Amino acid sequence: MKTQVAIIGGGPSGLLLSQLLHKRGIDSVVLERKTKEYVLGRIRAGVLERGLLDLMREAGVAERVEKEGYSHDGTLISYGQEMFRMDFKELTGHGVMVYGQTEVTRDLYAAREAANGKIEFNVENVVINEADSKAPYVTYEVGGKSRRIDCDFVAGCDGFHGVSRNTIPGDVRREYEKVYPFGWLGILSETPPVNHELIYTNSERGFALCSMRNENLSRYYIQCSLSDSPNDWTDTAFWKELKRRIPPEQAETLITGPTIEKSIAPLRSFVTEPMRWGRLFLCGDAAHIVPPTGAKGLNTAASDVHYLYNALRDYYENDSEAGIDGYSAKALARVWKAERFSWWFSSLLHRYPRQTAFDHRIQIAELEFLRSNTAAQTAMAENYVGLPY
Repeated sequence: MKTQVAIIGGGPSGLLLSQLLHKRGIDSVVLERKTKEYVLGRIRAGVLERGLLDLMREAGVAERVEKEGYSHDGTLISYGQEMFRMDFKELTGHGVMVYGQTEVTRDLYAAREAANGKIEFNVENVVINEADSKAPYVTYEVGGKSRRIDCDFVAGCDGFHGVSRNTIPGDVRREYEKVYPFGWLGILSETPPVNHELIYTNSERGFALCSMRNENLSRYYIQCSLSDSPNDWTDTAFWKELKRRIPPEQAETLITGPTIEKSIAPLRSFVTEPMRWGRLFLCGDAAHIVPPTGAKGLNTAASDVHYLYNALRDYYENDSEAGIDGYSAKALARVWKAERFSWWFSSLLHRYPRQTAFDHRIQIAELEFLRSNTAAQTAMAENYVGLPY
């Protein structure tokens, strides 16, 4: 098989890149190691930056998000008995959209299928060959049968555990990592959200987040120990702990119910450099991971897709290699800003195992400064709604 761009990974970043390339007449094949049902069963964050929304419009997949998504112009931050609202629209002129990542993926699959896009599922033993040459190719197996794709470029959108990052030689790669000493216990429940906007909480008992998917589907998180298991937490125990961490007024109005999904996510920051080796390009979690605080994971992957898509357009439409040569530097410049924001926001809201009384007072001073200072709020709002590409 031959194609122009072989895309490893059938998650949202790989599908979005494939759909955008299709719109410009650039051929691609997507390889996914799991089934479509498995990919659509993954529950992920659902706060979309304006840049991602613009990409979805350009890809022709924004109809449902604009109809069913929840536009948010601000967020609430609480600490102790205090709570304040940050008005993103007033501070930056932009808001964000609450729309589940699963739904983004569903819309992209529908678009690729409508366009007869080539997607292979249940792919095993993927090997990226000769990526540092002008004739890379990908070998893999489906159902025990060997297959090969010859291509011009390879886009590695296959996540942290995929093959793409490790295809770049170890003496070329440099990796940076911070592992946080806690996780997030998250639940999904068929209950109305406690508030129409997200609530981020710094409490004496640890971080909490009140979020939602729609008017009858809520998503809640609490900071927990990495040694915990979801089975350690009954629904009753979770709701009780959440109420202890959020402001009293919200705790009193919180509607509880059976959980339909419960999981624990560790928190980490990770970046690999460079994001390009020859004709192999890394996108999303294959190159970087951010803590979920501030919901930058999918959005940072989308910025990678923006830079790579436009670089490939420039190559095929203008016979220019300037975009592909500059891809890694451009993508990483924005990635590190997102990493900084997620690190800062996480540091502001969580309780750390060896946190001193002084450390806690600094957190409170930072929160009070944020509450009272327009410049500080503007800087946070600009990062939250998404820095320009």
